[in-house]
Amino acid sequence: MKLTIEKMVYGGDGLAHLPPDHSGRGKTGFVPFVLPGEEIEASVIEEKPGFVRAKAEQIVRASLLRVEAPCPYFQRCGGCHYQHTSYENQLAIKSLILRETLLRTAKIDWKEEIHTLPSPPWNYRNRTRMRMQHAPFALGYYRFNSHELLPVETCPISSPLINKAIGAVWKQGRASLLDKEIAEIEFFANAPDEKLLIEIYLSGKGNDALLEKSAANFFKSIVTDLPEAAGVAVFFQGPAAQTFGYEGSDSLQYKTGVAEFRVSAGSFFQVNRFLIDDLVNTPTANASGKLAWDLYAGVGLFSAALAKDFERVIAVEAGVASADDLKHNAPRNVKAIQSTTEAFLNSKGKRPKPDFILVDPPRAGLGQAVAKRLAAIEAGQVTYVSCDPATLARDLRVLLDAGCKIDTIHLADLFPQTFHIESIVRLSR
Repeated sequence: MKLTIEKMVYGGDGLAHLPPDHSGRGKTGFVPFVLPGEEIEASVIEEKPGFVRAKAEQIVRASLLRVEAPCPYFQRCGGCHYQHTSYENQLAIKSLILRETLLRTAKIDWKEEIHTLPSPPWNYRNRTRMRMQHAPFALGYYRFNSHELLPVETCPISSPLINKAIGAVWKQGRASLLDKEIAEIEFFANAPDEKLLIEIYLSGKGNDALLEKSAANFFKSIVTDLPEAAGVAVFFQGPAAQTFGYEGSDSLQYKTGVAEFRVSAGSFFQVNRFLIDDLVNTPTANASGKLAWDLYAGVGLFSAALAKDFERVIAVEAGVASADDLKHNAPRNVKAIQSTTEAFLNSKGKRPKPDFILVDPPRAGLGQAVAKRLAAIEAGQVTYVSCDPATLARDLRVLLDAGCKIDTIHLADLFPQTFHIESIVRLSR
């Protein structure tokens, strides 16, 4: 069937409307790897009561903003979604999606500018996680819309050093030198892209001795081809993976414009090596006072900046590894607390009211309970750093209904070539 793509939606798809059926209604169709205004020949690959998912079999009339994707794996790999259009158009698409999501989800009709923080569009990732199979050997990502492995030997959105590491692992795998229990591997590069921390995830279960042995074996086998490997940490797969064995260093030092941070195996750190300083400076600029809260603080990226302009900072982080790094990295006027944000906000006892609150929650957002507790504190300024526009819009609605107003919205493009949107919303009372 012929479809005309009307617009892009969050998730990387183009939206179109199918011809009316016998009832006179036309279903909504979602099609990946297309652009607004394009006419396509499409086939339905999944049908639901209210919508269909379709595949573009042929681009009948292409957008003038369509370009040739540089990556040989594009459209087969599930990692990237926008390589078929110019980077400037990617930013325009994301800005429009953010604006529409705020309006549709939370009735926030933002008429002002959405300020954009662009990134170099390639080789920006300092952290890359890949899956591994052993018979035959392959290292790669999931194929688009599947859990089938796509062998990948180079990744143009990952840093040059990470690409060198991918090549070294392929060499080891082809020579059958790798532990057959390795299911996943993650590479984390430092700021100058000169040192790597490698995290390995084993299938199955075992003891600490097995983790230590596996780390030592991998480090010994890889270091000849990859002398930049500072250390190897080995975990068992699973959401509760905390115990690990390691060889070499179990952390990297990551230097930013504000401070230097210890980032240990298992800790969270922002992945765009080019935008970290902009990501820190934008939500904290011109903020000062007696007390600031940094919630979902990670290893202290924002806390270090806030410590320069506030007398005291309380930084809250739930993750075990990240909270340990947070305590290590914290300046003297930062109090690091290992806790969930919800438990911290619900703890009893009187506390001084903060002048400024920064929140950087995971994709699930704050949730209604935390958003309401934040609103009840009535801090003069709140900055929300978000990686999901839908949960951002939902949470902003709670804060706006409680008397906050939006001052500025920034789109920090931490993930070029993908549909992911990082945004920074500054609010005040």
